[in-house]
Order: sequence, then C-alpha cells, then structure tokens
Amino acid sequence: MRGLSRASLAEVEERFNAVAGSADLGTLSDELFAVADLLDREHGLRRALSDPSRPGEQKAGMIRSLLDGRISEAALATAETAVSARWSRAGDLADVLERLGVASAAAEAEGQSRLDEVEDELFRFGRIVAANPELRRALTDAGAPEAGKQELLSRLLDGKVAPTSLRLINQLVLHPRGRSLESGLEEVGHLVAEQRRRLVAVVRTAVELTDAQRQRLMAWLRTSYGRDVHLNVEVDKRVLGGFSVRIGDEIIDTTIVGRIEEVRRRLAG
Repeated sequence: MRGLSRASLAEVEERFNAVAGSADLGTLSDELFAVADLLDREHGLRRALSDPSRPGEQKAGMIRSLLDGRISEAALATAETAVSARWSRAGDLADVLERLGVASAAAEAEGQSRLDEVEDELFRFGRIVAANPELRRALTDAGAPEAGKQELLSRLLDGKVAPTSLRLINQLVLHPRGRSLESGLEEVGHLVAEQRRRLVAVVRTAVELTDAQRQRLMAWLRTSYGRDVHLNVEVDKRVLGGFSVRIGDEIIDTTIVGRIEEVRRRLAG
C-alpha cells in the first residue's frame, strides 16, 4: 500500500507471519485495522510512534502500554515491530498495519477455501459501485453516519458474500484513508491475490514453537523455496521428537517416527 520501505515491511511481515499461525485470523484482522484507524485519528500519537529519532524499544514500550490487554498478543506483537521499524513518512505506519489486516483476512479466507470467492466478490462489488452512482454516494458520503453505512452494507451483502469480503468492504467504506472506494477495492484485491502466491506450510510438533523457532523455520523455508512461507502449526502430542513440515505434496519429516520409517524404506530397498 503506497511506497513502503521494503526492508521495514519485510521485518514486520516476518514478525506477523510468526505470530499469525496460532492466532484467530479474523480477530487479528479486525484488531490490526483498529490500530491503523487509531493512528489515522490520533495525529500526535502517530508522529510520536513514527519519529525516527526515538529508539525503537521506546516506541514499542509506548504502544504496549497503550494497548496491552485491549488487543490480542499477536496484534500487539505485530504493532510493536511496526512502530520499532523505520518509515519514510508518518502515514506508513498505519499503511503497513492495514496491509497486514488485509493479509490476515485473506489468510482466513484461504483456510476456509474461499480465497477465489473473496477475490471475485471484491471485483464485482467494485463494478457494482462504479455502475450505481446513488449507491456510491451513500457509501462515500463523509457526512453520513457510520451506522447507516454499515446497515446498508449488511442489507446488501450479509449472507450473500463471504464473511472476509464483508469485513474488507466494511473497512474500506468506513475508513477510506484518502482513497476512492473503487481504488481501495482494487488495492485490497491485489493484496488478497498476493496471498495465493505465498506458500503455506503445515507444521506438526509435540510442543508449541517459540517465536524464535518460528522465525528460524520460516527463514530456512524462505531460503529453500525462494518465496514467503506462512506457518500453520498443529500441536500433536503423538509426535515423538522433532517436527514435520508439509508444503503441498512435499513432506519434510524430522520426527523420530519419520526417521525410523526412512531407515525401514532404505533397508527394504
């Protein structure tokens, strides 16, 4: 979204990917949107948290003291990393949090096998808005109350589109952030499409991975596959030692059982 620093964006995305695998993705999306909206409203807070002269640790402490207990640990950890990174403009901070809110919503849709549906619904809603000036006016009128817009969207879309589509359209209508509705839908549609290009790894392990272990595993998989990898971690007490990783049809098995099976296959051969 807009011209974000690639290095800073990669740093925040890595932290987001490490915590998102065990989070409720719908809740995480809503919380990241809420933090982005807060920064858009509170200019003084946004300036303080994006001030390059302040140490990153100090800014992370500020956001934690403000939001601890109000949002999930996954959202808070993502926000802490975002405020600790360096951005070229104050607005980049809210931009990156909104971007990750979209990524979280898209990951939820992917987990429900509805990503294609969401892409199509965002596109079709954009065409409907463009072809209906009265609807567009009702949804983009800055003076109209948010409750009325939400009610209109609910009447139009509730039960007719995927929950992720409704979540994303609501965010764009209620918080346009200087964009037209059509350009916002197009921008978010591109971000949703990016989700398809990410690999998803299902990790089975006997114990929950630490953040450091998640990040090391993601870095290794990214190097191995040349693409970002999202981890879905399944804790299974039946796993004996190590872990297994499944990406598509490929399985990397470091468990004791996996090693025994490999020895058996070699002996049988």
